[in-house]
This record gives sequence, structure tokens and C-alpha cells, in this order.
Amino acid sequence: MNAIVRKLEADNAVMKEWFEHMHRHPELSMQETRTAEFIADTLRSFGGFDVQTGIGKYGIVASLKVGDGDKVIGLRADFDALPIQEENDFPYRSTVAGVSHLCGHDGHTTMLLAAGKYLAETRNFNGTVRLIFQPGEETMEGGPAMIDDGLFERFPVDAVFGMHNIPGLEEGKFYFHPGEMMSAVDNWEVEIIGKGGHGGIPELTIDPVVAGSSIVMAIQSIVSRNVAPANRAVVTIGAFLAGNAGNVVAGSAILRFSIRSTTPEDREMILGNIRRIVDHQAQSFGCTFEIREGIPGAVLVNDAEETDKAAKIAQAAFGEAQVVYPGPSFLASEDFAFMLQKKKGTYCFLGSGRGKMVHHPEYFFNQNILPIGAAYWVALTENYLR
Repeated sequence: MNAIVRKLEADNAVMKEWFEHMHRHPELSMQETRTAEFIADTLRSFGGFDVQTGIGKYGIVASLKVGDGDKVIGLRADFDALPIQEENDFPYRSTVAGVSHLCGHDGHTTMLLAAGKYLAETRNFNGTVRLIFQPGEETMEGGPAMIDDGLFERFPVDAVFGMHNIPGLEEGKFYFHPGEMMSAVDNWEVEIIGKGGHGGIPELTIDPVVAGSSIVMAIQSIVSRNVAPANRAVVTIGAFLAGNAGNVVAGSAILRFSIRSTTPEDREMILGNIRRIVDHQAQSFGCTFEIREGIPGAVLVNDAEETDKAAKIAQAAFGEAQVVYPGPSFLASEDFAFMLQKKKGTYCFLGSGRGKMVHHPEYFFNQNILPIGAAYWVALTENYLR
């Protein structure tokens, strides 16, 4: 394993170049035209890979077969960015106003590219490896889009694996968790429609901000008084958008929800209660409303056998002290969950050490873990495809 790490570390300059290029030029979910082109061109430069593009709009699958083995492994990375203004001052910071890689998808893609380069050069396995580069993870669109476009029918795999960096977990350590690891998510937008007017003549208006504020407060009771303490769920209203001036009553207000749950029963209960509260509260203030439901997520469930296998491969490759098994689970969400509904596999976390959490304007991807993540993909492939 030391030889793999050393060889990958020798490619640090190349990895840094790939990573910083993508970080400078982020693209939002399902709009990743240039990023997809960059990934495909880089893969073709390795030689040996059959590179197929346009899967689920911008998805890419690069396949490499070595020897006569019939086993096939799928390795997945995501490459979309977030609609957040970066507040870092790195020389390679985002050049796109209001858009940035603040979840580390540029790092995930770099690690999988580096693993692909290594595997194409060494070919120390017997079977087929498929590198799956997925758009649109942040909006829960990319995974389903690739699946609906025949991902696993056109590019069969025996098992599929994913990985995500996590700040706050020890740098360079791998964390595996069998079973339910991440929550389902529903991203909703609720528009409260009132009647705008002059702030000094409120009797001629219907204020959607007051109605929206009441909705925000009422919703806080859903989880605390309806979800069993043994279960886990959270409702976050991350955006409350209304008006532009202090002396004007806005005509409408928009609330954006992130609704996370870990059981089907809790999910249905929470969504039903949100509908009920929005309806009753809006009516009580004389407002109307519209609920726009986004693409529903799914609970990410790791296959126990594949998780155990991957954890043992990581222990053998990096040492038992570098692997936490079983590791933590989170109420964050991942559309890799949809791939795990179709194929067995597992998703792990790679600790990136100290730093702001993902989605924070000052988050940064720790480049020290690039060769470590790439080495995991190599070790997994070589062991799976013996």
C-alpha cells in the first residue's frame, strides 16, 4: 500500500491542478457543461478507458477492463457546486459570483480521476472497473437522472461505492457504517401570497411576512412533539425571502425548507403536518399559498456485507487505526442512496480534519486527503477484482 500512496503522492501536482481548475470554475447542479467536458477529456488522456458521456444529461461513465475476470465494480464521485458565495481568499477561489464548491465535490472528482490514472497505468486487477462521475447531487437530480437513463443496464456493476469528505472527523481516517447512514431529504418551497402596500397604511394590506413568521414558529413543534426521541428528523427553513424595503409590505414571501427523516412513517407525518400548518396559518392571516415540492430523497442504506468488506480492505491498506468501524451516521442526505437501492454497495466518510462544515461560505477542501482518497479507490478495486 505504501507504494500506491507514494505513487499517488508523486502525482500531487497533477491532482492540485485538476482540483484548483474545478474549484475556480464551479457549475450548479445539472448545468455542469464545462466540468463534464473537463472530466471526460482528462479520462481520455489516460488511455484505455471507454469514456461515455451524456448519461442523465451530464453524467460520465469510464470503463476499463483488464484480464478475463467477469466481476465489475463501480466507483462514484459527484461534481456539482452550490449556489453560495465563497468567502475564502485562496488564489484558486471561485471565479463565479454566487457559485462555489463548498461541499468538496471538486475534491471527490479529483480523487477518482487520480485513481483512474493509477489504475490505467498499473492494471493490477482482473475484471472491469467503472468510474461513475455524477452531476446534480445537491438537488437530488443527478443520481435518479443517470439511473433513469439506463446507468446500470448500460453499464452493469456487481457493486457500487461512494465516498464523502467530512470536516470535523480526523484527517485521513475512514468511517464506515452498515445500514442506515444518511437521511432522506425533501426540499420544498412555500410561497405565502398576501397583498402588498405602504408600510404606514397596513390596514390596506395583507402581510405575508407576519404569516410566514407564524408558520416558521409553528413548524418548530413538528419534530419536537411528533417524532419519537429514538428516531431522528429535522426541519430546517434555510431561506425566508420577502420584500426589499422597510416601509413596504411585500406582496408575497417565500420559505425554503430542508426536511430530513429516517423512516417512511416519520417522513409522511412531517410532510403532512407541514401542509396542515401552512394551510391553517396562511388562512388565519388572510393569505393564500402555494407549495412546490422538490425531488424527494431517500434514506441511504449501506449493504452490511459490502460495508464489512470495504472496511476490512481499508484496514489492510491503511492500518486498523485509520479506520473507524462502525462509524457515525448523519442527517445529511445523498442521492447516492438511489444507486444503493438498485445495487449493493456502501458509502463511507473520509475525515478532512479541522475546518468549517460543508456548505459554509468559508469551507475548504483539505488537499492533504486527495492521495488518501484516491488510494482507497485503488485498494478497493484491486482487492474486489482479484
